[in-house]
Amino acid sequence: MWRTWRRVAERTLLVATLHTAAHAELPEAVARALAAAGIPDEHVALVIQPLDSPTPLVSHGAERPFNPASVMKLLTTLAALDTLGPAHTFKTRVLHTGVVKGDTLQGELILKGGGDPSLTLERFWRLLREVRARGIRHIAGDVLIDQSCYDLAPEDPGAFDQAPLRPYNALPAALLVDFNTLSLRLAPENGALRLTLDPPGLPVRGQVRLTEQACNGWQAGLDYRLADGALVVGGNYPAACGVRSLRLSLLPPDLAVAAAFRALWSELGGSLAGEVIAAHTPPEARVLLEFESLPLARIVADINEYSNNVMTRMLFLDLGALREGPPATLAKGEAALRAWLDAVGLPMPELVIENGAGLSRIERISAASLARLLRYAASRPIFHDFVASLPALGQEGTLRQRSASSPMAGRAWLKTGTLNGVRNLAGYVMDTQGRLYLFVFLINHPRAAAAAAAQDAALAWIDLRPGAALSRSSPDAP
Repeated sequence: MWRTWRRVAERTLLVATLHTAAHAELPEAVARALAAAGIPDEHVALVIQPLDSPTPLVSHGAERPFNPASVMKLLTTLAALDTLGPAHTFKTRVLHTGVVKGDTLQGELILKGGGDPSLTLERFWRLLREVRARGIRHIAGDVLIDQSCYDLAPEDPGAFDQAPLRPYNALPAALLVDFNTLSLRLAPENGALRLTLDPPGLPVRGQVRLTEQACNGWQAGLDYRLADGALVVGGNYPAACGVRSLRLSLLPPDLAVAAAFRALWSELGGSLAGEVIAAHTPPEARVLLEFESLPLARIVADINEYSNNVMTRMLFLDLGALREGPPATLAKGEAALRAWLDAVGLPMPELVIENGAGLSRIERISAASLARLLRYAASRPIFHDFVASLPALGQEGTLRQRSASSPMAGRAWLKTGTLNGVRNLAGYVMDTQGRLYLFVFLINHPRAAAAAAAQDAALAWIDLRPGAALSRSSPDAP
């Protein structure tokens, strides 16, 4: 009897050892693609797990901390949906001092930011239209911009990569219009290129040469910078491109709001005697209206589909303010995320948070933690809102141009994460029989940009792997 139990124990240990070793290996096609790209296995983490199984099919490097880049947005957006619910909205308050006589406000108009990440130029126009609908056409005093709901230290927008004018580097603020961007319009006219900003917050100088080249990568041919209070633009522009627009983050948030206000208020037939300035709300101010944001589910969809950094950073700050009270700070945002992780039982000892958006060189998370996060999401009522926020491979958002001809196109919903030396994917994949899988593939290596073939091979492996036919015939098969 003792020998029998000993043989059973030895066999069990051997099977467990082989099982663990198999899970530590990468699928052969993935390993070949990584070798061809010159990326060692230790710079890669991969988890593939059926959503209806507690055990991964592949788990390689899963516990190692990696820079997530924008995959970190999965944590911030899921915490927001799970905490606040998909219908939650943020409010921008419009207040005033003095009195309204006829169509004139004899006092100040105050715009008090409430952390609305969805206040586009069109929605800001609607907010101001609501002011006009209340009978105000002329403002005799100033317009005050109140940013006091956030308390943030001064930050250099170019500190991350020395590209301060790129929209992804826009800084958060409690009142932010159109993601703190202005639109540079480029229009060929009579052999020259006409340059204008909308709204016109700065003068535009310089001369761009029109070329006969094809309209491919036209943005790379332009160079632009701020100098002496103006946007200076140079370089080349293909005439074949016709009229195009380029979004740039050119002004601090207060000045960008001021430019948008002046342009839109004038278009609405309004006039302003005073200035647009940053200030706190006077204690005697009275509420004129509250303007609601889009529902949180829509905000999260815009964040994840287009990987919007400043929207995520605002949501991160909003979570902190809602949990611990205003003003919002980075420390409160981190505390809110960690408190949520503790409350839902998702320990992540390796987690490093800087701004919750992944625009960071220091943020860290493991593939195993991301897989647990994705699995938790699938157990929650907000799962459909969450998975619908992720772009479909080859069809939408940041994945629109990727693998459009792949058999996996339209069957993988994945958040991308891209920085120099970082290429990450995480989300959900459906096989040909409709079975869902968690998918996390993290690559941190100087040659990460060459890893697309390896990630495509990992996605394809879900359909092509040994035993996939059994999985198709038996939904309960591991």
